[in-house]
Amino acid sequence: MQISAPDYHRILRILTGHGVNFIVVGGVSAAIQGAPYTTFDLDVVHARDAENISRLLSALEELEAYYRTNPERWSKPDASHLSSLRHQSLTTRLGHLDILGMIGRGHEYGDLLSHSAEMDVGDGIGVRVLDLETLIRTKEEVAAEKDRAVLPLLRRTLEEKSRKRQ
Repeated sequence: MQISAPDYHRILRILTGHGVNFIVVGGVSAAIQGAPYTTFDLDVVHARDAENISRLLSALEELEAYYRTNPERWSKPDASHLSSLRHQSLTTRLGHLDILGMIGRGHEYGDLLSHSAEMDVGDGIGVRVLDLETLIRTKEEVAAEKDRAVLPLLRRTLEEKSRKRQ
């Protein structure tokens, strides 16, 4: 499968079209909220109940998703994979998609709902997006080198948004 340029908008359209409950986190979340951020994948935290996992599997089938770690095998996620808290690093026909059971120090979908808001990403597509404060906090908790590198940018974006609100 050849991917020319990632199309996160179409991935989000497919996920919402299947009724998947998820929250956009990571770089796409930051970019939606105005951060000058470039990312190479779409990260989402999903609800891990059986009904949602079934809808997610249907969406992943439409996206032709398979694991990035072993691309020559075209291994696909199943319900047991998506029920776990582990990260599922996938490639789809529209770009890379990481399905996450949790972020930071154990923050799952239910924990993050109150720290997210429904946002229109264009063409009438509404998705839940993790707020910048929580995104920053979860990146601080992980403290991986790539997360530490983007923290100043995220903090500046949050400060600018706060100034504009005042």
